[in-house]
Amino acid sequence: MSEDAGERARRYIVNLKKALEKLGEQWMHKAAGELKVDRLIDAVKRYLRDAEYYLNKGDRETALVAASYAEGLLDSLNYLGLAEIEWPRGSTRQEPLVFLGGTFDLLHPGHIELLKYASSLGKLYVVVARDVNVERLKGKKPVLSEKDRLSLVSSIRYVYKAMLGDKEDLFKSVERIGPDIIVLGPDQMFDEREVEKIAEQRTGKKVKVIRYPFKSPFSGGLKGSSDIVSIICKRCNQ
Repeated sequence: MSEDAGERARRYIVNLKKALEKLGEQWMHKAAGELKVDRLIDAVKRYLRDAEYYLNKGDRETALVAASYAEGLLDSLNYLGLAEIEWPRGSTRQEPLVFLGGTFDLLHPGHIELLKYASSLGKLYVVVARDVNVERLKGKKPVLSEKDRLSLVSSIRYVYKAMLGDKEDLFKSVERIGPDIIVLGPDQMFDEREVEKIAEQRTGKKVKVIRYPFKSPFSGGLKGSSDIVSIICKRCNQ
């Protein structure tokens, strides 16, 4: 990325203020009985204030996440047909969409580093593997259910939106999101060129595939969920 999280957060904030100003002009022409989204707009303003607060404190990543939430709430007005949000030229709407899929069973610091890296490339959408697919591909059931894994991933600040994958078609989510970038984990058994080819067929555009190079070690050398399970079993047997 040519700009860091702080610069991106500042750009988000400027464009959000402009969009809110134009939105206010639209509401002026609506009857009072039609104004049914006051709470949503208040939430947008609170997230915007949070973004400015954290940016001033030097917490650029949290500022960026808060501004992203505000943008998403404003976009919901478009989807519901309640308003026409006009994003300024060069606004956050040009932010690349980033796709990352995974199991995320027994969430650990290595997962967080991967999510942090992926979010640095753009707006991060995470697809959590369904239980049936995990069992089919790995030969064993995940420790945590798909619902619990989705809840955990959704709570991480680097994630713009998390969702469950399709039970039948692994690339259905790619087609649905239409990402500009796909990030593959270091141990995901997919060929980058093959993924690029399929993604282009599904989305109708060029998609860049990036392989995260290594598993980030944590807690004295652990590198994944299997290591966590192994050390727990070892200690229980002592």
